Amino acid sequence: MTDRILLLPGDGIGPEVTAQAQRVLEAVADRFGLSLAFESGLIGGASIDAHGTPLTDEVVEVARKSRAVLLGAVGGPRWDELAVDVRPEKGLLRIRKELGLYANLRPAVVFPALAAASSLRPELVAGIDMLVVRELTGGIYFGEPRGRGVEDGRRVARNCMVYDEVEIERITRTAFQAAQGRRRHLTHVHKANVLDVSQLWMEVVDEVARDFSDVELVHQLVDSCAMLLVREPARFDVIVTGNMFGDILSDEAAMITGSLGMLPSASLGEGGVGLYEPVHGSAPDIAGQDAANPLAAILSVAMLLEHTLGHAEAAAAVNAAVEGVLADGARTADLVLGDDPRDVIGCVAMGDRVLARLSS
Repeated sequence: MTDRILLLPGDGIGPEVTAQAQRVLEAVADRFGLSLAFESGLIGGASIDAHGTPLTDEVVEVARKSRAVLLGAVGGPRWDELAVDVRPEKGLLRIRKELGLYANLRPAVVFPALAAASSLRPELVAGIDMLVVRELTGGIYFGEPRGRGVEDGRRVARNCMVYDEVEIERITRTAFQAAQGRRRHLTHVHKANVLDVSQLWMEVVDEVARDFSDVELVHQLVDSCAMLLVREPARFDVIVTGNMFGDILSDEAAMITGSLGMLPSASLGEGGVGLYEPVHGSAPDIAGQDAANPLAAILSVAMLLEHTLGHAEAAAAVNAAVEGVLADGARTADLVLGDDPRDVIGCVAMGDRVLARLSS
């Protein structure tokens, strides 16, 4: 059976890193006998320019009929003056919602060769391997009522954080199940001292925990969690939290690894289609310069192979190739700190190095 993969390169460096990820996916498919067919579509600013909307109904339908979506990045300053409801980011939010992708898995792993690239001391980050499980289709990004207006002569804006117990339970179960396959430790991040929504999260997380007695559960306030991530990152295994907290904390965790360019992600749900994308943005300042780091997109391919195609061996081969390339000393500009004497290579060359490792 042939599995269809929808490519949504997006904006900025998105097309560059997606092209390298596709090369790696094609190579690993050939090595392990996987039958894949690729189709491309537009999302974000590219879709706005072509169709006047950040995501068309036609692309949504193609996504629904695909096994997986491999996405680059969306957005950039050229679209910042558009109304909020038609900006590039709305395409990303919509496709997550349309595909029912409520669980965002964001691993943050410090490869041994990159311990010195972290902004923290190497001894603090050595061996770091954590997973942020972020609820993706609820919370403040989707809550109603929302919007801007004028009341009593003053400009007013509001966004509502709304969660129900079903949304909380399903993401919590996903996190507990992930923890069972790792170090059996789960940190629930919240703000229950001031937020009613977080108080409901506390209740539901505790209820779900009764079904996972083999996993240690810790409740952690979001502000103290942010502090502990940079003071004692090794204490974390799996983190589960809502949409906004997860968005912020996973980016913080990314910098522990050395660069946003190293963080992949998987967005999963109940519909069977997975969406895979690097966590980094579109980086328009370096777009078209062959300067982007494609490793997060390539590591997203490994997650696609594992979670959607169910091929753990192929996923491990991609991860090992990336680790090997880094151990060999290959670096893109974002992975070099200070006076590091290494030669910096570009996006395509990094893709070449990974492909060479895969074939060795």
